[in-house]
Amino acid sequence: MQSAEHAASAITSQEIFLLTAPKGGYIPPPRWATGRKVWQGTVTPSRRRTPGSIPGSPTNTPSVKTLNWCFTRSRNRAFARLAVGVLTATNDTYTKPRNTKGLAAISMTRKKFNILIIGQNGRLQYEALMFAASLRHSDPDFQGRLIIGEPRPGDRWDNNPRMANAEVRNLLESLGAEIVPFENHHFGSYYPYGNKIEGLSALPEGEPFVFFDTDTLITGKLSEVPFDFDRPSASMRREGTWPQIELYGPGYGDIWRSLYDKFGLDYESTLDLSQPDEYWQRYMYFNAGWFFHRCPREFGERFVQYATTIRDDGPEPMVCQNLDPWLDQVALPLVIKSFGGGRPGPELDGLDGDVSCHWRVLPLLYARESDKAVEVLEAVTAPNKIKKVLKQYEPFKRLIYQGKGHKVRAMFDRNDLPRREQMIRNQIRRANLWLR
Repeated sequence: MQSAEHAASAITSQEIFLLTAPKGGYIPPPRWATGRKVWQGTVTPSRRRTPGSIPGSPTNTPSVKTLNWCFTRSRNRAFARLAVGVLTATNDTYTKPRNTKGLAAISMTRKKFNILIIGQNGRLQYEALMFAASLRHSDPDFQGRLIIGEPRPGDRWDNNPRMANAEVRNLLESLGAEIVPFENHHFGSYYPYGNKIEGLSALPEGEPFVFFDTDTLITGKLSEVPFDFDRPSASMRREGTWPQIELYGPGYGDIWRSLYDKFGLDYESTLDLSQPDEYWQRYMYFNAGWFFHRCPREFGERFVQYATTIRDDGPEPMVCQNLDPWLDQVALPLVIKSFGGGRPGPELDGLDGDVSCHWRVLPLLYARESDKAVEVLEAVTAPNKIKKVLKQYEPFKRLIYQGKGHKVRAMFDRNDLPRREQMIRNQIRRANLWLR
């Protein structure tokens, strides 16, 4: 690795600006305020500024002493990248780092990906419209495709599952969503949650994806979440819903171990050893409200394989367990483990946080979600063209447009919520405000 003194002879003032930039993986071009507007570094050449032409911008190459301090301070970040020739700057242009092994964190922050949600006749078509509106509201620069997977009619459906409301379909398309049909070969009316499994076939092969449950709001810049699509993960916003331990029956460990053994996967590495033995959080268990991977075809085929095997030929310790509606969440951790994934890291805290809100049932959104989530909900449902359609669904009409949602919200202290969701549901039901 070259020394700081040797690097100083070739480094420019812009490179020093990049070296001293804040943490965050991807380092954008410098942005300096110019009064009425902010220079974004992407304007036409006639509007560009050069270093030193704006007050407060770097003008001179720092001394070797200063460089040594910068490199010492940043050696685990910018200096390492500069030393391998990754970080370069010429005049006022920025060269994006090459996709080298040491720069996975940078490249993944900028990687384009597709989104899949499910659209279906009934409630889900209105929820899909709200999701699409929230994505365009909160992340207007999202560059991927928003795909609404729509199940085709067939033998596995008692009724036509397609979205029947033409106004909903038109509004979805006006928001840039693509409605893509898919076939159900394994699930259908008896287990509609299987749509998130088979719906992955609607996505283009080999392109990274994020799946979201339709009852989700996008509340922040989803495109800035640093997904590592080679290490899949899923939502940890869950309760201990499965398995249900029977008296004198197998415990959590026996049941989960039998599933990992069934598919030849390592079980021990999935345990959270900070949790006590036979406590449900010790075992890797996700909410299937969001998950991601580098290829929907690979992920979807394995998801189908594992889910149908568990349903049709599950291991003996789980024969007494109910799989409806938990089948997708039983199979999901096994699929994620098989691709080298695991629990999400802190870089994904924005999901189920500042970036997305899996509200599930609208009264629960008003009862327990953040003020920001409620503000986004009411902002995206306010335009007349959207209001006209969403009011056709009675729970949305009463909770959003007739103010019943705020009555629910006034019933709870967000800083002192009941520990279990069922307690919240019961309180809302007693007030006759449980609308879905």
